[in-house]
Order: sequence, then structure tokens, then C-alpha cells
Amino acid sequence: MKIAAAQLTCVPADVRANAAQAAALAASAREQGAELVVFPELTLTGYELEALAADPGLWTAADDPRLDPVRSAGIATAVNVALPSGGPRPLIATLVHDADGAHVTTYAKQHLYRHEREQFAAGGGDGCFELGGIRFSLGICYDNHFPELTGRAAADGCRVHLASSLYGTGDGIHERATVHPGIAEDHGLYVVLANHVGPAGPWTGCGRAAIWAPGGALLAEADDRTACVVTASV
Repeated sequence: MKIAAAQLTCVPADVRANAAQAAALAASAREQGAELVVFPELTLTGYELEALAADPGLWTAADDPRLDPVRSAGIATAVNVALPSGGPRPLIATLVHDADGAHVTTYAKQHLYRHEREQFAAGGGDGCFELGGIRFSLGICYDNHFPELTGRAAADGCRVHLASSLYGTGDGIHERATVHPGIAEDHGLYVVLANHVGPAGPWTGCGRAAIWAPGGALLAEADDRTACVVTASV
């Protein structure tokens, strides 16, 4: 299976505009032969925490019609959103849909980063699913810094780990380049990293969406400035 990692510059707090961007990147991934495309953290809104706290209208459920452009792109997608939790705070969650647009699974971020703890609820379980005969695991940004999460995924038979993230310029460049090949090396997983590029809330995304093979070899990597997808076969 060929998989794509996406990077983009989100329009702040504009779900429809970002869904359109994601749909265009999904179409590009499909044209390149990919069967699944993975998007960065909070793709549909950008990393706009104050806006998300103030406006529940920006929260997105798996059946939200604003996701229709992505669900109808003819490729399986893993899109990260602010998800209604049933309580006063949303979850940071990845919604997986298959190529026909059917909902496959939802995973909510378990390890919230610093200020996220004040504005989001934490998820309580791992995210593993099967697609095309391959078992996948899900992690969202800071989740991937906890080796027990990917260790459980490997023990559960997962072969590919999908990381929807926001790594910025500065220290984020180093973290991005060490954490993910480390997962591949330590747990024998393919690792697919989707990232922001350009302005992302208080950060500047460093781009370089990438895919690593088990053992840590780099298979594909984007640049640090272009909205695009990169692909590799797993």
C-alpha cells in the first residue's frame, strides 16, 4: 500500500476552507497512487486554541457535512479535528474514513501538551485499526513522545504508525527528526508524519512531512515551505 503524508498552512479557524485544502491534497495523493493520506494536528481549524475554546461551532464530529469534500476524495483519510466530547471541552482527535467515505475509527489524543490541558479533554484509549489488510496505530503530536503508546501498538500487531503533528521551527526541527525515526527503530514500525508548514497559531510549522521505514531509514520527506504530500509504499 502506498501512503501519503500531508503538510499545509491552515486558514485560521475556517473549517470549510481547510477542508477544501485537505480535499485538494487528498486528490493529489490519490493521483500519485496513494490509498491513504494523513493530515497534521487540528487540520480543519489550524492550531487556534483560543478560537476553539470560544466557539464550539468550530468543533467537528465524524459525520459533520463540512468534512464531505475530504470524505468524497476517493482515498482513505486520517484528518485531525477538535471533536465534541459531550462535555464543555473538545477532544483533539483523528477521524479515519475509508476511500468510500465510511467512518473507520476515531482516536483522541491522550497526552495533552502544556496549555492544551486547560482547553481540551484527554482521550482514554489507543487508536488501532485495519485497512487493506494492514494494521495501523494513531498518535497525535505529543503522544508520540511516549514510547509506551507505540510499544502497545507494535504488540497489538500494528505495522504502520500515523502521526498527526505540529512541529515548529527551532527545537521542533530537532524533535521531529529524532522522535519519529526513533519509533521506527525501537518498535519496527513504518512511521508517517504529517506536519504544518508556515504559520500555525503561535508557532511556525517546520514542514518536512515524512515517512520512515522500520529501522529508521527515511523513505520520503517534504520541503520546509510547500503545501504538498509525499508518498511511500509500506
